[in-house]
Amino acid sequence: MCRLVAITSKDYISPMENILALETMKEGHDGSGMGIILKNLGGEFEEMKDYPILSGICSKDGLHRLDEYMERVGFQLRHTWTPRIKPVKGIQRRDHYFARVYEYPEEYKDRAFEEKEDLLLRTRIALRRMGEDDESIIVFSFYPDIITIKEVGDPLQLSEFFGLDDSNLKAKIIFAQGRQNTNYAINLYACHPFFIQGYGSMTNGENTAFVPIREFLMSRGFPGYIGYNSDSEVFTHILHYTCKILGYPLVYYKDIITPLKTSEIDGRPDSEVVRLLKVTLRPLCIDGPNCVIGFTPDGTCFMVQDSKKLRPGVVGGVKGKYGLMSEECGLDSAIPQRDRSLDIFPMKYDMVIVRPEAEEVVVWNQLRG
Repeated sequence: MCRLVAITSKDYISPMENILALETMKEGHDGSGMGIILKNLGGEFEEMKDYPILSGICSKDGLHRLDEYMERVGFQLRHTWTPRIKPVKGIQRRDHYFARVYEYPEEYKDRAFEEKEDLLLRTRIALRRMGEDDESIIVFSFYPDIITIKEVGDPLQLSEFFGLDDSNLKAKIIFAQGRQNTNYAINLYACHPFFIQGYGSMTNGENTAFVPIREFLMSRGFPGYIGYNSDSEVFTHILHYTCKILGYPLVYYKDIITPLKTSEIDGRPDSEVVRLLKVTLRPLCIDGPNCVIGFTPDGTCFMVQDSKKLRPGVVGGVKGKYGLMSEECGLDSAIPQRDRSLDIFPMKYDMVIVRPEAEEVVVWNQLRG
């Protein structure tokens, strides 16, 4: 099992809070990878929220090709963050780690954000394909106000490697996963969290329904539904498909991935919609065991369980700061001052939702709707 730590806060926090929480759950990850996504950025990125940020890794040759491509399509480099690498035994250093802020091409500056999103997606895919064969270009995200960091190794050692304990990287929402490799070769594209067009998620578990879900998503004709080096990446894409492509409210994500029985649907006030979703989106039903933690573009964070409820998950905190994690000890590390009696352990019908700025936590129950 992997271990998951998500923290959402009204104030800017350091990714070290997530990493130290992961350290308390060390028996659940094996050093085969760590991924971090930072959303609602502070520090040196606070005044650049409208500009897209390209997060990734390049070889020396790959960086040269990346620069040539970005210049050719019209992106102008505005700012670059690079970690202060400290050699750590057992971690193989790559040539260039970066988060690069760009200005949009001139012809896109006044266009609608939907057109800019499409450009960013197509650019990320093009760069990924350019470096996929030899790993000369690895791109995790290209989007405003988002930074993604991934590498193979133990989370605490990687924090030292990247100098995160002495970094000005801060954000209001930070997701981190300590990976335990179970099904696939170690590949950075297989490391959670995953991200697409404002939506992100990470998962602890095994998605035994992976193949039919992947085939359904790939048949939708959306260019971003590619890759799938991990069976968990489909959870992010289902979230995106539910909320952005189909335009449904977030709670219907739960109805799609874990549909109710017919007798249970009859008790819902919106039974007609829920029944339609079950019939038309049956290929997106998951079979677990999975605990999924995710976020939406507005900063809402959530946790859901599959029907088997065989992976741990807990949500707790104080007004202005909440954690969504695999285990209580992680919450004890990140938010020790909370009232532990108020911790929430979502069961198979629950979706725990933390509103933006960590102002409120609600439990939406699938049976009642």
